[in-house]
Amino acid sequence: MIKEKDVYKIGLMGKPHGINGEITFLFDDDVFDRVDADYLLLKKDGILVPFFIEEYQIHSNENAFVKLEDIDSQKQAKELTGSEVYFPRNLSDSEKEYVSWDEIIGYQLYDTKKHLVGTIQSVDDSTINTLFDIKTEKGKDALIPASENLINKVDIKNRKIIIKLPEGLLDLEK
Repeated sequence: MIKEKDVYKIGLMGKPHGINGEITFLFDDDVFDRVDADYLLLKKDGILVPFFIEEYQIHSNENAFVKLEDIDSQKQAKELTGSEVYFPRNLSDSEKEYVSWDEIIGYQLYDTKKHLVGTIQSVDDSTINTLFDIKTEKGKDALIPASENLINKVDIKNRKIIIKLPEGLLDLEK
């Protein structure tokens, strides 16, 4: 069984495209194209299910038209509409220098003194100042600046990020 800690969300299935089972794939990360993936994982009824890619065509920087094996009608494609799409972390082309924001969801955030700050729940990059939305050890939500100047180390293997927190930042979240 595929575990959620072994994958990360890269997008969402949109509406069917055509009558032969093609579907619009709205993606945040084009890793499936960069590594020439054989399959995508779709969340169906809470379970991650692999769907093999027959073919796809990138339509823009945010969507593609995908034909999945054994999805041969508009009706079958429509059943996938709204499904979250995930990608295996072990197939990602991430390197030490580059990890996508989507990939770090679930990483543990530590300060430079090796104290656990919390778990990254999401990344807000909708403004000029990108923020980590974390759940602290006390169960509170906190927003932490995700500036490259503050990040000391990204440990992909252990799913940890070490960050130099601005003095007193977590005191504001109490």
